[in-house]
Amino acid sequence: MTFSPPVPPTVIYARTLTLDDARPQAEAVLVGGGRVLAVGTREEVAALAPRAEVQDHRDLLLTPGLSEAHIHLVSYGFSLSQLNLHGARSVSEVQARVGQRALNTPRGTWIRGGGFLLSELGLTDYPTAALLDEVSPHHPVLLYSRDLHMSWANSLALRLAGVSGTTPDPEGGRVVRPLGTLLENATDLLARALPVPTEAEYLAAARAGANDLAARGYVSAHTMAFESPEAPRALQTLAAQGELPLRVWATLPHGRLGHARELGLSLNPGGLFQWGGVKFFADGALGSRTAWLHAPGFADGSGTGIPLDPPELIRERGEQALRLGLTPVTHAIGDRANTEVLDVYDALRPLAKEKGVRLRVEHAQHLRPQDLPRFRGLTASVQPIHLQADGPMIRELMPHLTTTSYAFRSLKAAGAVLAFGSDAPVAPPEYRANFAAAMTRVDDAGERVAAAEALTEMDVLHAHTRGPALAAGWDDEGVIRPGARAAFTLWDRLGGNARALVL
Repeated sequence: MTFSPPVPPTVIYARTLTLDDARPQAEAVLVGGGRVLAVGTREEVAALAPRAEVQDHRDLLLTPGLSEAHIHLVSYGFSLSQLNLHGARSVSEVQARVGQRALNTPRGTWIRGGGFLLSELGLTDYPTAALLDEVSPHHPVLLYSRDLHMSWANSLALRLAGVSGTTPDPEGGRVVRPLGTLLENATDLLARALPVPTEAEYLAAARAGANDLAARGYVSAHTMAFESPEAPRALQTLAAQGELPLRVWATLPHGRLGHARELGLSLNPGGLFQWGGVKFFADGALGSRTAWLHAPGFADGSGTGIPLDPPELIRERGEQALRLGLTPVTHAIGDRANTEVLDVYDALRPLAKEKGVRLRVEHAQHLRPQDLPRFRGLTASVQPIHLQADGPMIRELMPHLTTTSYAFRSLKAAGAVLAFGSDAPVAPPEYRANFAAAMTRVDDAGERVAAAEALTEMDVLHAHTRGPALAAGWDDEGVIRPGARAAFTLWDRLGGNARALVL
């Protein structure tokens, strides 16, 4: 038997923001066995472990580790090698990027990408297949809007998927005519024609996404369920192999809840990968005009959006999730979607309290004033970075909701726990943009969106660290105090350059 000598503790010297009310600031942190052992002044900590290894970061700021509270982690990993359409300002620019990719791609190979917004392309109607046929007639093309609730395909992709002018609209989706755009569940008609990635490709994408987050300074992530079963399986494989560089809290689609129950899946804390939530979709998204709104709906006359999972289904399966100790996690963007979800959650609150689970709303973007107080005790998992592109659309499409869109300060005042993320690959997992958007409320047009809803720098830090930990039920993360996970972020300045430090 081989004897391994004990690993000595480590003392970290740095200006430290602990987010622990008992001791908000410190000069030194003692770490051993992956846990915080002590927090205090340099002299106090040095006296506790005079032989500890020393990491002196006296010129840097140490905080609890950054968490990405809403990401599709493996899809994000895949997106890193796909066609990036973020920032495209016209259809011709999209055509140029697709045409360039086609020149460097073997004929017949799928071209995939995403990140465009109709408003940024200057479109008032949905784009057609013919626009993509002009630059890529011999490669099937499938492009996703930035919110992932709309896809744009060329004619070859539509033919391969068997989609024609007579294809009926699926439940919860729409095949737009003339052909080329598919909304919500109709996007699945195209997805089924895509080549199925191999196990090795899933593993590579999982590794790419996780490593990218860790390199940005993140120590944990909440991955959402808008992915195939192979995606979380790849993350579990990385964890089992000791290759997962951050802690992952995962959700499963509500459609798989029955299988999970039969397999005995329930809340199982511990390790770097953990099943924690069950995902629902109450509606679509703003950019695709599928967010579910109260009357009068969208100002351009395009309607009141598309409701997806019915409230009664969310209530029934949400109760099943809670009985397994799992968190109901519901996507709700439009004001009507949020009202309906809050009605369901009011009915689920007693069981959630009994199980010690905090009910969770994803996005909570556009709200009626009377619904804001109803978020007390809930998690509001929000993405400030989206405000930057959405600002002009909010003013154009729902001016009556401008003052209660991205209502972070009001949600916090109501007693909601804010948890910040990006929804990558919808937007890049860029904490700097979240800091900027949440604090300044300035959008891409240079105008402020509901300026009264601005947060402080410390509010944002809490929402990117302690908030996600509370949402996941992790009392040992997002805070620096004895017993907490030794997972930190080092900054040159708060909201500036950052790197993860996990011991």
